[in-house]
Amino acid sequence: MFRKILFATTASSSCESAARVAFDLARRYEASLYAFHVFGVPTHGDSPFVTDVKTGKEESMYDLEYTSWVREEVRNIYANEIEKTAHCEIECRVGVPYREILRKARKESVDAIVMGSHTCMGDSQALHYRNVVGNTMQMVAKNARCPVFIISRPCNTCLWQLKTIAFGTDFSKASYSAFQFAASMARQVGSQLLIFHSVDITPHQFGLLEDQPIIEKKLEAARARIEREYLPDIMDLDHEIHVWEGIPHVEFLKFSREKEADLIIMAHHNTDVVGDDGFLGSMVEQVVLRSRCPVISVNRPCPAISPGLWDMEKGFADAH
Repeated sequence: MFRKILFATTASSSCESAARVAFDLARRYEASLYAFHVFGVPTHGDSPFVTDVKTGKEESMYDLEYTSWVREEVRNIYANEIEKTAHCEIECRVGVPYREILRKARKESVDAIVMGSHTCMGDSQALHYRNVVGNTMQMVAKNARCPVFIISRPCNTCLWQLKTIAFGTDFSKASYSAFQFAASMARQVGSQLLIFHSVDITPHQFGLLEDQPIIEKKLEAARARIEREYLPDIMDLDHEIHVWEGIPHVEFLKFSREKEADLIIMAHHNTDVVGDDGFLGSMVEQVVLRSRCPVISVNRPCPAISPGLWDMEKGFADAH
């Protein structure tokens, strides 16, 4: 069960969908929710001024009135959700967004982080501060010690009513942690688990061509590895294995749309993957921004994975 959830928000329209998921999860599992907003980036030196992430204006970090105003603005934005949530705290802080989010998550030992992509091109405000928080999602997903729910669009399906989960692997240690989380989630919710890997042919664009027989051998080897490393743990689940060739993030997105996946689970790029083989890392932003469903990034073994994490009886009873 989720005991503590951190909702990292920019307090802009790009986080509306993430807010609904965060508050809904907190209510379903009676979890403590921390609504967390980093509103300024310190200037160089010992200057008392900070640049507001949202407006781009310079403000005094010691102005208690301004800090209180920002906190109250966040409270007003989510007033309706807060009213229906038993345990919710709002905190605003000055700093580099991803650093403060990770620091808060570790301080509170949260079980999950929920956030928007923060780089949604459809949001005019997001364009204004893209240079400041554009890498927030990437850095949080890479370094978080718990699952990171990245919500860039409205969710069509509740997380406890999933029919299909698409899991993408690059065979890294981080991917295996993501697989364990995906398998546990599919088992508790009762959804189908789709395991996907793409043999990267991106070098072909630069004249480094491989014969098709070589690519076919790589496809066979990838499928054999999935069957060897993953199948023993999911024989009780409804599952499928798919191995494609192409530009990895493009193929994964095509695959998830073709299968009408309700959720994508993957690992961020990890240091134990050589070169560009870790396709779900450096391209995680591409997957998030173009995915039609929520994306969960898992890089490390998740202590929250247990039979009680997804209480089917409670979840389905509440859902119906």
